[in-house]
Amino acid sequence: MSERFFLYNDTEETKTRFVSFLGEHQRYDLAITRTDRHYGKYLVLNMLGNRFAIIGPDDLEEEGYLEYAFGLDEADAEELRSFLLEII
Repeated sequence: MSERFFLYNDTEETKTRFVSFLGEHQRYDLAITRTDRHYGKYLVLNMLGNRFAIIGPDDLEEEGYLEYAFGLDEADAEELRSFLLEII
């Protein structure tokens, strides 16, 4: 077997917030990790939907981003956007 070629192999201290809340149509179980790796953006993991996205304030303003990233309809994405705007 050939030697493994790493593009990077770093360890970083992070802060993760686990939050669960009920929306109008669904439950959200999120892990929100703050790291310096992605230019100050957050790694948001939807543990129920097995999806994640790297999100900053600019991404929350981008039309259709949360719908695409998390597979949500417009109303559910707006609920998630509203919550994330409070913490990001």
